Amino acid sequence: MTEVQILDIMYEAFQLAMKLSLPFLLISMIVGVVIAVFQAATQINEQTMTFVPKLLAIMVLLGFLGSSMLVMLQEFFQYIVELIAKG
Repeated sequence: MTEVQILDIMYEAFQLAMKLSLPFLLISMIVGVVIAVFQAATQINEQTMTFVPKLLAIMVLLGFLGSSMLVMLQEFFQYIVELIAKG
């Protein structure tokens, strides 16, 4: 395995990590900002008020995108196994 192949694998792994984590980070950020605006408007400062909606939003997103994320991980794993098999 050459250095170029290793760098290519690393690039694809980082790209896959970004594809998998970005939706969760974005939805968490959006829900957090909405809840922060609501808390600032009503002057209610409670920690669970930010945690529970974020958790629910992430669980819903995982329900919608979980199967496609699993497919992406499986394809990447198959690609790595094929590279190992080639030698």
